[in-house]
Amino acid sequence: MFSTKSGASRLALLVIIGLVAAKITVTAITGSVSILAQLMDSLLDLIAVTITFFAINIATKPADKEHPFGHGKVENISAVVQAVLIFTAAGIVIYSAIDRIVSGATIEMTEAGIGMMAISVIVSILLSRHLFRVAKKTDSPALEAIAHNIAADVYSAAGVLVGLVILRLTGFDIIDPVLALAVSVIIIWSACKVMRKSFGGLMDVSLPEDEENTIRSIITSYGEKVKGFDNLRTRKAGSQRHISFNLTMSSDTSLKEVHAICYRIEQDIKAGLPNSTVTIHVEPADRESS
Repeated sequence: MFSTKSGASRLALLVIIGLVAAKITVTAITGSVSILAQLMDSLLDLIAVTITFFAINIATKPADKEHPFGHGKVENISAVVQAVLIFTAAGIVIYSAIDRIVSGATIEMTEAGIGMMAISVIVSILLSRHLFRVAKKTDSPALEAIAHNIAADVYSAAGVLVGLVILRLTGFDIIDPVLALAVSVIIIWSACKVMRKSFGGLMDVSLPEDEENTIRSIITSYGEKVKGFDNLRTRKAGSQRHISFNLTMSSDTSLKEVHAICYRIEQDIKAGLPNSTVTIHVEPADRESS
């Protein structure tokens, strides 16, 4: 049920709504600015997951007249938006930590905050691992971005949890904001990774070298009829791969044989690299002499 793109995003949406509701309650009880920062982070997650849910529904639509290459780049755009939200969450954590240092605010009922953060850490770990698995299985950059977003929450919540425990044991209020500042660095690093990968898809960066090598090995595995290939061009939009190349074949090959060989090459590439669209231009081996 939750192993598909839409199912995983729906699960993330339900879990985050639950965390937001719980953090609102605990923030009101304790008056903790660090938990407030966690609440704001979860609200950003809620916005990001909502964006992803709609983006995935659009990205999975088949190609049409206006979008002949499909709608896959919607996922990359969604991932960029999520990276911006992660940066924003880090800013909120930094602001809240500095405000805590300046104001010297104290926390009431730290036990409630500790319990809430412990639950948040466990739930976020389980959710992020599930999202990473589904993102890898479906090759979804949008789900991967959400997984990184939730994983960043684990570090953030863990930092707040440790701070609350130490504060409860020692009474040193300064510990909480210092840890929050350290956690914000990890959050920013996560956002940088998501942003870099997402922009690669928007800028039509070539497929990874290992995937292009897979394509080359498939083409060269065919017999004497295939003399070579050139002008290999690849790109990716969301989970969709677009591949094109020129195939040089023996000039005595019949049209029927050409079609059969091209079809087998296309099917082999799609088997090795799912969600691929393959375009092959065939040229005779003796085209220059003719």
